[in-house]
Amino acid sequence: MIPVRIALLSSCLALTAAALPTKGEPPLTAQTQKSGGPIDAEQAKLGFDAADLAFEVLPETETLRGVATLRFTAKAPLARLVLDLDRNLPVDAVSVDGTPLAPSAWRNPEGQLVITLPRMVAAGGHVTAKLTYGGTPHVAVNAPWDPGVVWAKTPSGAPWFGTTAEGAGCDLFWPCLDFPTGEPGLVTLHITVPKGLKAPSNGVLLGVDTLTDGRTTWNWRVKHPNTYGIALTVGPFEEISGSYKSRYGNTIPMAYWYLPGEEAKAKALFAEFAPTLDFFESEVGPYPFGDEKLGVVETPYKGMEHQTINAYGNGYAKAPEGFDWLFQHEFAHEFFGNQLTAANWDDYWLHEGYGSYMQPLYGRWREGEARYATMLSDQRNKIANLRPVIAGKVRTEEEVYEISKGGPGQDIYYKGSWMLHSLRTLIGDRAFRDVTRLIVYGRLDPRPGNFTPRYASTADYERIVRRVTGKDYRWFFDVYLRQAALPELVETRSATRLTLHWLAPGGGVFPMPVDVQIGGRIVRLAMAGGFGSVTVPRGAHLVIDPNAKLLRRSTAIEDYQAWRDAVAKAAKPAS
Repeated sequence: MIPVRIALLSSCLALTAAALPTKGEPPLTAQTQKSGGPIDAEQAKLGFDAADLAFEVLPETETLRGVATLRFTAKAPLARLVLDLDRNLPVDAVSVDGTPLAPSAWRNPEGQLVITLPRMVAAGGHVTAKLTYGGTPHVAVNAPWDPGVVWAKTPSGAPWFGTTAEGAGCDLFWPCLDFPTGEPGLVTLHITVPKGLKAPSNGVLLGVDTLTDGRTTWNWRVKHPNTYGIALTVGPFEEISGSYKSRYGNTIPMAYWYLPGEEAKAKALFAEFAPTLDFFESEVGPYPFGDEKLGVVETPYKGMEHQTINAYGNGYAKAPEGFDWLFQHEFAHEFFGNQLTAANWDDYWLHEGYGSYMQPLYGRWREGEARYATMLSDQRNKIANLRPVIAGKVRTEEEVYEISKGGPGQDIYYKGSWMLHSLRTLIGDRAFRDVTRLIVYGRLDPRPGNFTPRYASTADYERIVRRVTGKDYRWFFDVYLRQAALPELVETRSATRLTLHWLAPGGGVFPMPVDVQIGGRIVRLAMAGGFGSVTVPRGAHLVIDPNAKLLRRSTAIEDYQAWRDAVAKAAKPAS
């Protein structure tokens, strides 16, 4: 997802009135609004093998029809299927293993669909449910931060539709298991759209069927998709396509679907695909979905990491770093979010922290240390330190992304990024690369075909760091992830000696090494026990941490943030 403070919709992509909530639409239930959290005991019994999802998108009536055929393996004896589906999309018919059920066999009062099976399914057995449903899907008021669907118009007046579901989850438009580990092994999509429109989606295009009335059905297949990464996008798109010869020997298809009239801008964005891909393959490893595609589609909202069909709505904005940050950030999630998925929303700094760190790292790869430092400095000013990054418990999406619900909010982006920057400088580039590969692929030698999407946690990450370095860095993660405040570096100077002392939140020892520039040379203090000192010539000019390697408290930044927030509050018109 996109951090709020840097995500301002350009005027050319402002939503039309059609994107406002539909009159009379029931509000989302608490069940549907929730994504993740403790897993329902009945749902924990389900292994999600495959989903066949047929959709008809009807822009004229702003409705959606669906037929979902879902195949599960029972991990324990099953008497019921418990699925997540917004009650705004009522179910018309259900069959199980080909046998139609009476309407009394299912109910969905609050967005959790319960289907009583006609027979008990033993552990290890399989069950296939076919659901016919449809209605008026929940409309996002401010996508993608408000999840749902967007009914919009292109500049020429053609229908332009998109879904985005990270906040409330996949159940906004298809029946699913709405928690991170609920990924199906395989999803096949059939998206029927009005004549003249196209429907780029996840994975590989199997073909396009033209119906007798001119409508078309777009058929796609995707492996191991992130649940909220399934996406429907419809519009009168034009397409640029090409391929990238990977440094790992495979050839990766690339495609961008954009609105008519934007060919020159679209070509310029498409030209960023291959070098961005090369950076990630160089610094992280092989593109995880090379046998499917690198896909991007222009959407009537800012963006989202939809697996192999990332949403792009940045208006082709230019930036001093010379690349489109939104395209790059969403593409980062193919590695940190889709290949590597945090099993618990509490650990989503693995998605957003890494996704955010990839921008300054790319700047460094392209232009060197000055660009890297500039981009990191911009991120540093946005770290709020209001809540710990992780709580150490199972949480929902809202409990992580919303500060009002006790979450760290945007700190999973910027504090996560700066923590990774400090970790890289602490353990070195080679060790950091090994840690990253192990958390993303589960192995140090990833090659196309020898890995699959995987789940991981903060605890896994700490174990990997310990494995790669041979050292226990719990003190590091305890401060940066489990404490809200930042460590403070206290300086004491006499005529001939500088003494430094770390004050760590929580009172623990924080032995983070510190560089000190003394005149024209740099000395590294080991800071054993959180203390360090060095002899300095009388009158020598000193700079602590001259290359900004350390995430630490800064009263200057705190004063700036307080001033900035006061100015913003004063400028806000009275309601």
